[in-house]
Amino acid sequence: MTSAEVGDQLVGAFQNPGLLLGIPLALAGAVFMSLGAQYQHRGVEKVERLSGADGANGLSVEQLKRLLTRPSWILGTLMLGLAIVCQLAALSVAPLIVVQPLGAIALVITTLLNARVSGHAPTRRSLIAIGACVGGIFIFVFFAAIFAVEQDITDRELFVILAILLVVIIVLGGFWLVLRHRMRALFYVVGAGILYGFVATLAKAVIKRVQAGEFDWVTLVCVIALVAASAVGAYFVQTAYSSGPPDLVIAGLTVVDPMIAVLIGMLVLGEAAAAPPWVLVCFGIAGAIAVWGVVGLARYHPQVLSESQELGIVRGSDDSGSEPEKDQ
Repeated sequence: MTSAEVGDQLVGAFQNPGLLLGIPLALAGAVFMSLGAQYQHRGVEKVERLSGADGANGLSVEQLKRLLTRPSWILGTLMLGLAIVCQLAALSVAPLIVVQPLGAIALVITTLLNARVSGHAPTRRSLIAIGACVGGIFIFVFFAAIFAVEQDITDRELFVILAILLVVIIVLGGFWLVLRHRMRALFYVVGAGILYGFVATLAKAVIKRVQAGEFDWVTLVCVIALVAASAVGAYFVQTAYSSGPPDLVIAGLTVVDPMIAVLIGMLVLGEAAAAPPWVLVCFGIAGAIAVWGVVGLARYHPQVLSESQELGIVRGSDDSGSEPEKDQ
């Protein structure tokens, strides 16, 4: 494909009325996601202080009940609900590979909000990590938008997606049961991102089937799986708030979520069958950059550095390149 053909394809794509409506809806969802994450994080912190128990290894039933009485957490939940509505509306008119990555805008907004609220201004290292998250995911999706072709999802493909999701839930659940006392924010963030990638794919499948008037038992199974994955992902997100800042949580979600959704489209649905080998290499490089950004933010985020030193481990280095001392 020549550069002129790529340009013509991009111009034609953005003349699509579905994209012109879907993109603003997705951006509005990103704004609501940022605000919702900040308020939910505030609610989780408040519940931890009131209960006198750290929820980093998994929120207790009592802590979950207390969340339902916190105004900030309820407000955050309502905003996340609006974000989901915007995302579903965008998915109904625009391709998945365009809608999902736009959530990366939420990372920038959340970083600015958290810096103002917490007083932890982003450092050079954390800004580089954020840039890697956003830049990597947009490069990833730029090529996906050019070469991927949206196709109808068959029953067989849905069964494959559901089977993989079941295995993912079992594996994540096993890790949580065995190692939850050692898990920190990064595990919960990545786990939630993986699950939400499946949620987005299943939501797109359900929307397309409903639009085609095909609400059969397979569609119902997809709805049940979607709800189950959403519930587990939501629990992981709330636990991540207790062990990491909100922009770290959003970073993981906005990187892992769209990557999983696009990978499902490529490997299961065959949406990248026409992509040349060099594009697949670009996918790998862009994805690695984005993941490196998430790991870097988990290590160098100023709030993580200032609040986690009681663990007595090296969390990263400051902007001068020197390693912080361990707490004794």
